[in-house]
Amino acid sequence: MSRVAVALAAVLVALTGCTKSTDNQGAPAGSSKATSGEVNLAIWGTYLPDNFEADFKKETGITVKLSHYASNEELLAKVQAGAGGIDVAIPSDYMVDVLTKLKLIQALDKSQIPNASGLDPQFLKQSFDPENTVSLPYAWGTAGIAINRDLYKGDIKSWKDVFAKADLAGKISFLDDVREVTATALKANGLSVNATSPEDLAKAQATLKAFRPRLKMFRSETIDPLVTKEIAVAHAYSMDALRANRKAGGNHIEYVIMEDGGTKNIDNMVILKSAKNVREAHVLMNYFLKPETNLAFVTSCLSGPVLLSTKARLPKELAENKALFPSKEVMSKMESIHDVGEATRLYDRLWTELKSD
Repeated sequence: MSRVAVALAAVLVALTGCTKSTDNQGAPAGSSKATSGEVNLAIWGTYLPDNFEADFKKETGITVKLSHYASNEELLAKVQAGAGGIDVAIPSDYMVDVLTKLKLIQALDKSQIPNASGLDPQFLKQSFDPENTVSLPYAWGTAGIAINRDLYKGDIKSWKDVFAKADLAGKISFLDDVREVTATALKANGLSVNATSPEDLAKAQATLKAFRPRLKMFRSETIDPLVTKEIAVAHAYSMDALRANRKAGGNHIEYVIMEDGGTKNIDNMVILKSAKNVREAHVLMNYFLKPETNLAFVTSCLSGPVLLSTKARLPKELAENKALFPSKEVMSKMESIHDVGEATRLYDRLWTELKSD
């Protein structure tokens, strides 16, 4: 088990939280020379560096219009419904695979993204996009349990503990995400987070159904509920647990990666097939991969960096933080979520029944 006290130095407490057409003319994508235009970015809430919109506008002359989603499935639903006005989106690993199979994203022009040369190779050539034809990494992290120690003093070491502990009744939230939630129950049963057999998913469903009366809520935004003590324990992303602890003043909120493993994720930048501002979309992606931008993003959002150069430039308190950078041993127990094809309908049915209880 990796039990991580996510206290940060006082200097970090002072940091603010993060706020996670093809024929246009102008400067080349890699240039900082001002141009014009706009780009529409769909992204997880609070998943951008501080002052991002103003800084990007100042450097490029391009205006960013933001929209948000709380899960990969919500993003997919918006795109499939023909939601206009999205040029760039930030789906997680398995959703890149889904969007590719549905022909909803387009190939990237790498010549317009020169900053991609600084990417850490460990986040490239993933199974969902082996040649990075349609995607480039944006950030990475894990999912585990965040505990407000002012409210809950108990020991939580595994997903088995989560589902077994009666004293969590009314105190715990789960992410509002079908794959992340199902993964917790699969892991508690010693199964892969990408299980596809009806028998395995039936075990997960039974575990979740038995636990449902003790669950306070499904909620993907976990920072404020943890800080305001609306909930004592949250199924949460590492980034949000770290940020909640920082917002609470440090030493109050602990992030725990479960002994029986869990999920790891790489969020990725893609350009939709329907994008109207393709050149600007490439400019935006190149901007995100600037060393200065990635450093600002990690420092403010506390998510894992995708550039090789970033970790060495972080404050010591972040570079040595085991919630932000788990050990290889811990990461070996974590799984990426994959597209499960036809078994998706089994997950959807499980989710519908769970949330209707």
